[in-house]
Amino acid sequence: MFQNPSDDVLRPLLQSAKTIAVVGLSPKRHRDSYRVAKYLQERGYRIIPVYPRENEILGEKVYAQLDDFPVTVDIINVFRRSDQVPPVIESAVRLQPAAVWLQLGVISEDAAVLACGKGLLLIMDRCIMIEHRRLGL
Repeated sequence: MFQNPSDDVLRPLLQSAKTIAVVGLSPKRHRDSYRVAKYLQERGYRIIPVYPRENEILGEKVYAQLDDFPVTVDIINVFRRSDQVPPVIESAVRLQPAAVWLQLGVISEDAAVLACGKGLLLIMDRCIMIEHRRLGL
């Protein structure tokens, strides 16, 4: 059974990360993905939006999919339905980020098996913004 990493893992992860890809980053300001990405951006993280129907979000160039990235990312933050996560994990395996972070309500045991089997650190069903605040970062 999957278990999220401890604070002793999350704190240094969030402290060392510089670039966060946000899969499913909506251009709509009222959406959680937008608010979380904006929060992270305001705290100095570079946000790389992944959204197939926009050119720019939060002042950053948007990529249609993870496989299109010309840059390395530290964390892949996922705002997608749980059944859409395994293909994201497959792309993440090729990118080798420090972690893949599935937002609140995003739960996929298949993704957990795939990620852990490929050596990826996975955080599931937690909000990166809430955890960032909770850890006092």
